[in-house]
Amino acid sequence: MLTSMITATIVDDEPLSCESLATLLERYCPAVKVLDICYSAPAALKSIVEHPPQILFLDIEMPQMNGFELLEQLQEVNFQLIFTTSYDQYAIKAIQFSALDYLLKPIDREELKTAVQKAVHRLQRPLPEQIEMLLQKLNHPAITLNKVAIPTLEGLQMVFIESVIFCKAESNYTTLVLKNKQKITASRTLKEVEAMLEDYSFARVHHSWIVNLNEVEKYVKGEGGYLIMSDGTTIDVSRNRKEQVLKKLQPGKV
Repeated sequence: MLTSMITATIVDDEPLSCESLATLLERYCPAVKVLDICYSAPAALKSIVEHPPQILFLDIEMPQMNGFELLEQLQEVNFQLIFTTSYDQYAIKAIQFSALDYLLKPIDREELKTAVQKAVHRLQRPLPEQIEMLLQKLNHPAITLNKVAIPTLEGLQMVFIESVIFCKAESNYTTLVLKNKQKITASRTLKEVEAMLEDYSFARVHHSWIVNLNEVEKYVKGEGGYLIMSDGTTIDVSRNRKEQVLKKLQPGKV
């Protein structure tokens, strides 16, 4: 429950989208006060400096300057960020990788309420490292970044990708087990974690498990078989994923 007024700015070159979002906020997030509506990135840059919002709703695709280019122009990021976008697989993947929030157009009221609640919860937490990761991922797609932002109940934890041995589903959460025996509980489903790691040497081997292929010590035959990981953990391989897993473990084989 929000107890005090939260300020927000909407940035989108489509007036109807702006009007729709402002109406949804007024109706379903009454504690959010819209400070300004900007129909271009240059106008938004001026507005953000003059009237800093606590939450910025930012469209990605805009003429002159897109949402990501706007972020690059900002000296400081002292607000929470929620992207609003039509479906763009690559952009969404980069946003997920950085553990930032996005809403797909047309915006669903329940998803909006959830995103606002999460943003309010995080208001005291800085975003610069997440923004840097996002822009690196977008601007240098050929460069493999070695860290990923993992959302937890306490905030965000930056994790070296190669330090993850495996991930295990725990209902709507995911446990990441690291090489130093540390365990991190991510406030994301295994499917969401899988999307964050899909550009790296990870494989979904079971509906409950994702493994780092570089940390597999042994595959033992069976109906689906099982893997022995570098820390000694035994992980079942689903029968319907067996062939795909074996191909990834033996990439040179036809």
